[in-house]
Amino acid sequence: MNGNKILTGCLCAFCCEALFGMSYVFTKFATQSASPFALLGWRFAIAAVVMGACVTFGLVKVNLSGKSIRPLLLIMFINPVIYFTAETLGISRITASESGVILATIPVVSLVMSAVILHKKPTRNQVAGILITLAGVLVTVLAAGTSASLSVMGYLWMLAAVMCYALYTVHVEKAHEYTEAEITFFMMMGGGITFVLLAVAEALSAGTLQTLLALPFTNQGFLITVLYQGVCCSVLAFFLSNAAIARIGVNRAASFIGLSTVVSIFAGVLALGEPFSMAQIIGTVIILAGVYLANRK
Repeated sequence: MNGNKILTGCLCAFCCEALFGMSYVFTKFATQSASPFALLGWRFAIAAVVMGACVTFGLVKVNLSGKSIRPLLLIMFINPVIYFTAETLGISRITASESGVILATIPVVSLVMSAVILHKKPTRNQVAGILITLAGVLVTVLAAGTSASLSVMGYLWMLAAVMCYALYTVHVEKAHEYTEAEITFFMMMGGGITFVLLAVAEALSAGTLQTLLALPFTNQGFLITVLYQGVCCSVLAFFLSNAAIARIGVNRAASFIGLSTVVSIFAGVLALGEPFSMAQIIGTVIILAGVYLANRK
């Protein structure tokens, strides 16, 4: 039973990162015609509707009878509300290579958070595997070229995003009494309310509210993107992420995060015709070796 639990958790973590990695291709098209907050607003609006429908029609069960919702509200506030806000504001101020480098530290910060908050000491293999994965991600990101924005606020927002994601993983592992569906439900509802309000506020200030409301109906690429991100990257991926953390813990789940970089590279090569350099090949091999080392017995 324990072996099945570990295998299921690893498969959930792998599928979650594969879904996140594929989103790169879709986002590439959508951000050319919409602001980041417009994209987030529609993404989480769809996610909230889909998750609400799943609960309404009994596809997933949410039963909070006798349970405090404070831990769920905390998780919701950390991720997606603060995490995606910080990431969006950070990415808009610094370069893509800088964003990739900073986000690559999430597994390491998660490892530290797990040790400090959960008092779970990582194994030597987990530490070595995550550090190797980090090195591989840095190689693949920097292979695309380096540039510096020197934006202090951009760096601070991105560091806040990293801290929030690490805290999210720790608090999900602490939330033993809640199911993956219950955690995901609160995350999607909180994200839907927050980012719809932010998108509408942004559109009102710019006088583009009508354009925002019509985006999915006038732009097919935007519609496909928000459907993929809302259903696959929000509802399904976070459900898988929560399931993985519950089954294999923060330390092991964090080791899979680098796989999203590998998937995004191959997706870019196959779907967008982007170049695939020798440095990226080396980085991919290093990432896979790190994930294997962190999860082998």
